[in-house]
Amino acid sequence: MAHQPTTDRGRRSRDRIVAAASELMATHGVSGTGIERVLARAGASKSQLYHFFDDKDDLVRAVIQARLDGVLGAQGPLLAELDDWAGIRRWLDLMISENEANGLPGCPIGSLAAELCGRDEAARADLERCFEILEGHLADGLASMRARGLLVAEADPRRLAMVVFAAFQGGLLLARTRQDVEPLRVALDAAYEHLRSFRSD
Repeated sequence: MAHQPTTDRGRRSRDRIVAAASELMATHGVSGTGIERVLARAGASKSQLYHFFDDKDDLVRAVIQARLDGVLGAQGPLLAELDDWAGIRRWLDLMISENEANGLPGCPIGSLAAELCGRDEAARADLERCFEILEGHLADGLASMRARGLLVAEADPRRLAMVVFAAFQGGLLLARTRQDVEPLRVALDAAYEHLRSFRSD
Protein backbone atom coordinates (compact mmCIF):
# COMPACT_ATOMS: atom_id res chain seq x y z
CA MET A 1 0.00 0.00 0.00
CA ALA A 2 1.37 3.41 -0.98
CA HIS A 3 2.32 5.92 1.71
CA GLN A 4 2.58 9.68 1.68
CA PRO A 5 6.01 10.89 2.85
CA THR A 6 6.08 12.28 6.38
CA THR A 7 9.65 13.62 6.42
CA ASP A 8 11.59 16.06 4.26
CA ARG A 9 13.84 13.23 3.16
CA GLY A 10 10.84 11.15 2.14
CA ARG A 11 9.30 14.05 0.24
CA ARG A 12 12.56 14.62 -1.60
CA SER A 13 12.78 10.95 -2.52
CA ARG A 14 9.21 10.88 -3.77
CA ASP A 15 9.65 14.13 -5.71
CA ARG A 16 12.82 12.78 -7.32
CA ILE A 17 11.00 9.67 -8.53
CA VAL A 18 8.09 11.71 -9.91
CA ALA A 19 10.44 14.14 -11.65
CA ALA A 20 12.40 11.29 -13.23
CA ALA A 21 9.20 9.65 -14.45
CA SER A 22 7.90 12.94 -15.86
CA GLU A 23 11.16 13.60 -17.74
CA LEU A 24 11.22 10.12 -19.23
CA MET A 25 7.54 10.26 -20.20
CA ALA A 26 8.19 13.54 -21.99
CA THR A 27 10.80 11.78 -24.13
CA HIS A 28 9.56 8.22 -24.43
CA GLY A 29 5.85 8.48 -23.64
CA VAL A 30 4.09 6.69 -20.82
CA SER A 31 4.16 3.31 -22.55
CA GLY A 32 7.89 3.63 -23.25
CA THR A 33 8.77 4.52 -19.68
CA GLY A 34 9.37 1.41 -17.60
CA ILE A 35 9.82 1.27 -13.85
CA GLU A 36 13.46 0.16 -14.10
CA ARG A 37 14.28 3.15 -16.27
CA VAL A 38 12.60 5.49 -13.76
CA LEU A 39 14.57 3.97 -10.89
CA ALA A 40 17.85 4.38 -12.77
CA ARG A 41 17.11 8.01 -13.59
CA ALA A 42 15.99 8.81 -10.05
CA GLY A 43 18.75 6.85 -8.32
CA ALA A 44 16.08 5.12 -6.25
CA SER A 45 15.38 1.55 -5.21
CA LYS A 46 12.35 -0.51 -6.10
CA SER A 47 11.38 -0.64 -2.43
CA GLN A 48 11.39 3.17 -2.29
CA LEU A 49 9.17 3.44 -5.35
CA TYR A 50 6.65 0.91 -4.07
CA HIS A 51 6.66 2.59 -0.67
CA PHE A 52 5.25 5.74 -2.29
CA PHE A 53 3.28 4.29 -5.22
CA ASP A 54 1.07 1.23 -5.60
CA ASP A 55 2.07 0.66 -9.21
CA LYS A 56 2.99 2.43 -12.43
CA ASP A 57 -0.56 3.76 -12.85
CA ASP A 58 -0.30 5.40 -9.43
CA LEU A 59 3.02 6.95 -10.46
CA VAL A 60 1.47 8.26 -13.67
CA ARG A 61 -1.25 10.00 -11.68
CA ALA A 62 1.44 11.60 -9.52
CA VAL A 63 3.14 12.85 -12.68
CA ILE A 64 -0.15 14.38 -13.84
CA GLN A 65 -0.50 16.24 -10.53
CA ALA A 66 3.12 17.38 -10.64
CA ARG A 67 2.71 18.74 -14.14
CA LEU A 68 -0.43 20.63 -13.13
CA ASP A 69 1.42 22.07 -10.13
CA GLY A 70 4.24 23.12 -12.45
CA VAL A 71 1.91 24.91 -14.85
CA LEU A 72 0.10 26.68 -12.02
CA GLY A 73 3.40 27.67 -10.44
CA ALA A 74 4.87 29.02 -13.67
CA GLN A 75 1.74 30.85 -14.82
CA GLY A 76 0.29 31.77 -11.41
CA PRO A 77 0.78 35.56 -11.59
CA LEU A 78 -0.74 35.76 -15.09
CA LEU A 79 -3.59 33.39 -14.28
CA ALA A 80 -4.56 35.75 -11.47
CA GLU A 81 -4.87 38.65 -13.95
CA LEU A 82 -7.27 37.21 -16.52
CA ASP A 83 -10.00 39.69 -15.63
CA ASP A 84 -9.25 42.32 -18.27
CA TRP A 85 -8.26 42.39 -21.93
CA ALA A 86 -4.64 43.32 -21.27
CA GLY A 87 -4.20 40.43 -18.82
CA ILE A 88 -5.69 37.90 -21.23
CA ARG A 89 -3.50 39.15 -24.06
CA ARG A 90 -0.36 38.95 -21.87
CA TRP A 91 -1.17 35.36 -20.96
CA LEU A 92 -1.79 34.32 -24.58
CA ASP A 93 1.40 36.03 -25.72
CA LEU A 94 3.35 34.19 -23.00
CA MET A 95 2.08 30.82 -24.23
CA ILE A 96 3.22 31.71 -27.74
CA SER A 97 6.63 33.10 -26.76
CA GLU A 98 7.44 30.34 -24.25
CA ASN A 99 6.62 27.58 -26.72
CA GLU A 100 8.65 29.24 -29.44
CA ALA A 101 11.63 29.85 -27.14
CA ASN A 102 11.64 26.26 -25.89
CA GLY A 103 11.32 24.56 -29.26
CA LEU A 104 7.58 23.80 -29.15
CA PRO A 105 7.70 21.19 -26.37
CA GLY A 106 3.93 20.81 -26.30
CA CYS A 107 1.50 21.06 -23.43
CA PRO A 108 2.76 19.02 -20.45
CA ILE A 109 -0.80 17.98 -19.65
CA GLY A 110 -2.12 17.71 -23.19
CA SER A 111 0.69 15.33 -24.19
CA LEU A 112 -0.34 12.93 -21.43
CA ALA A 113 -4.00 13.28 -22.36
CA ALA A 114 -3.28 12.29 -25.96
CA GLU A 115 -1.71 9.04 -24.79
CA LEU A 116 -3.82 8.12 -21.77
CA CYS A 117 -7.42 9.20 -22.25
CA GLY A 118 -8.45 6.16 -24.26
CA ARG A 119 -6.92 3.54 -22.01
CA ASP A 120 -6.86 4.67 -18.37
CA GLU A 121 -10.10 5.98 -16.87
CA ALA A 122 -8.54 7.15 -13.61
CA ALA A 123 -5.86 9.10 -15.48
CA ARG A 124 -8.46 10.50 -17.85
CA ALA A 125 -10.49 11.79 -14.90
CA ASP A 126 -7.38 13.41 -13.42
CA LEU A 127 -6.52 15.04 -16.74
CA GLU A 128 -10.09 16.31 -17.12
CA ARG A 129 -9.79 17.89 -13.67
CA CYS A 130 -6.51 19.56 -14.72
CA PHE A 131 -8.15 21.18 -17.72
CA GLU A 132 -11.15 22.22 -15.63
CA ILE A 133 -8.84 23.92 -13.13
CA LEU A 134 -6.90 25.75 -15.83
CA GLU A 135 -10.01 26.74 -17.77
CA GLY A 136 -11.53 27.86 -14.50
CA HIS A 137 -8.99 30.64 -14.09
CA LEU A 138 -9.98 32.16 -17.43
CA ALA A 139 -13.68 31.51 -16.86
CA ASP A 140 -13.51 33.29 -13.49
CA GLY A 141 -11.76 36.24 -15.09
CA LEU A 142 -14.34 36.44 -17.85
CA ALA A 143 -17.16 36.18 -15.31
CA SER A 144 -15.66 39.14 -13.46
CA MET A 145 -15.48 41.09 -16.71
CA ARG A 146 -19.12 40.29 -17.44
CA ALA A 147 -20.15 41.41 -13.95
CA ARG A 148 -18.29 44.71 -14.49
CA GLY A 149 -20.02 45.28 -17.81
CA LEU A 150 -17.00 44.55 -20.00
CA LEU A 151 -18.73 41.57 -21.64
CA VAL A 152 -22.28 41.33 -22.90
CA ALA A 153 -24.72 39.67 -20.51
CA GLU A 154 -25.24 36.62 -22.75
CA ALA A 155 -21.52 35.75 -22.80
CA ASP A 156 -20.88 32.31 -21.28
CA PRO A 157 -17.50 32.42 -19.48
CA ARG A 158 -17.13 28.64 -19.30
CA ARG A 159 -17.78 28.09 -23.00
CA LEU A 160 -15.50 30.98 -23.95
CA ALA A 161 -12.71 29.56 -21.79
CA MET A 162 -13.17 26.18 -23.48
CA VAL A 163 -12.79 27.85 -26.89
CA VAL A 164 -9.45 29.34 -25.87
CA PHE A 165 -8.07 26.07 -24.51
CA ALA A 166 -9.26 24.14 -27.54
CA ALA A 167 -7.49 26.70 -29.74
CA PHE A 168 -4.33 26.33 -27.67
CA GLN A 169 -4.26 22.54 -27.85
CA GLY A 170 -5.08 22.40 -31.56
CA GLY A 171 -2.72 25.23 -32.45
CA LEU A 172 0.09 23.66 -30.49
CA LEU A 173 -0.39 20.28 -32.17
CA LEU A 174 -0.13 21.89 -35.61
CA ALA A 175 2.82 24.01 -34.51
CA ARG A 176 4.70 20.96 -33.24
CA THR A 177 3.90 19.02 -36.40
CA ARG A 178 5.11 21.82 -38.65
CA GLN A 179 7.90 22.90 -36.28
CA ASP A 180 6.66 26.46 -36.68
CA VAL A 181 4.97 28.54 -33.99
CA GLU A 182 2.73 30.29 -36.51
CA PRO A 183 -0.26 27.89 -36.22
CA LEU A 184 -0.30 28.45 -32.46
CA ARG A 185 -0.16 32.21 -32.92
CA VAL A 186 -2.97 32.12 -35.49
CA ALA A 187 -5.15 29.91 -33.29
CA LEU A 188 -4.71 32.03 -30.16
CA ASP A 189 -5.17 35.29 -32.05
CA ALA A 190 -8.44 33.92 -33.45
CA ALA A 191 -9.53 32.81 -29.98
CA TYR A 192 -8.75 36.26 -28.59
CA GLU A 193 -10.78 37.94 -31.33
CA HIS A 194 -13.64 35.56 -30.55
CA LEU A 195 -13.52 36.68 -26.92
CA ARG A 196 -13.43 40.33 -28.03
CA SER A 197 -16.56 39.79 -30.11
CA PHE A 198 -18.44 39.53 -26.80
CA ARG A 199 -17.18 42.84 -25.43
CA SER A 200 -19.78 45.34 -24.36
CA ASP A 201 -19.76 48.71 -26.10
